[in-house]
Amino acid sequence: MHPHLLRLLDRHAADSYRKPYAAYNRAAFATSFERFRQACPQAPLILDSGCGVGESSVLLARAFPSHYVIGIDRSAVRLARGERARLAAGDWPSNLDLVRADVVDYWRLLHATGVRLDRHFLLYPNPWPKITQLGRRWHGHPVFPTLLALGGILECRSNWPLYLAELCFAVEHLTRRAAVCEPFVPEQPMTPFERKYLASRHRLFRMVVDLRETSPNALSKAPQAS
Repeated sequence: MHPHLLRLLDRHAADSYRKPYAAYNRAAFATSFERFRQACPQAPLILDSGCGVGESSVLLARAFPSHYVIGIDRSAVRLARGERARLAAGDWPSNLDLVRADVVDYWRLLHATGVRLDRHFLLYPNPWPKITQLGRRWHGHPVFPTLLALGGILECRSNWPLYLAELCFAVEHLTRRAAVCEPFVPEQPMTPFERKYLASRHRLFRMVVDLRETSPNALSKAPQAS
């Protein structure tokens, strides 16, 4: 694991992440959160962060019909491509919303509302494999305590076992909850990346940890959104 990970985790846990919110992220969050409140405000919330074309978000909405699923990606091109394909096929669950936003701001804005997730998926995040890129990995990013504070059952999948080993260490260090990286073979690919990796015979790994009972105040000192 990266030799500076522990020091970075402690620093980020001790300090608030105060980068100003981008205006387009504020607008995207406000609009999507209002849709959630109007559609089914009492439904448990699932976040599919970095959803790409939204294939995984659609599968999650089908698998959890009593939940509300929000898929977030910063690429308007990817989201539009996936939405066109689903609409053309008449295949759009009513409990699904796809949002173009940066998840860093979206997580912080959602945390500021006090909403807790039921489930949270990070499916094949960019591993940023170079040793100088630790701060770009989610567990090395200043927003990581906020990610954990959102709660829910957190699931991350990757074909980079070292990435998940570091993530497990980071989760355990900040939450004192056991997190284990394990190899797995999905019954149905959830994303284009997962389908590609399976076809190429890559080994796949996942981490699942239940953060529903974790105190949000013990993890994040993110300032309230004004």
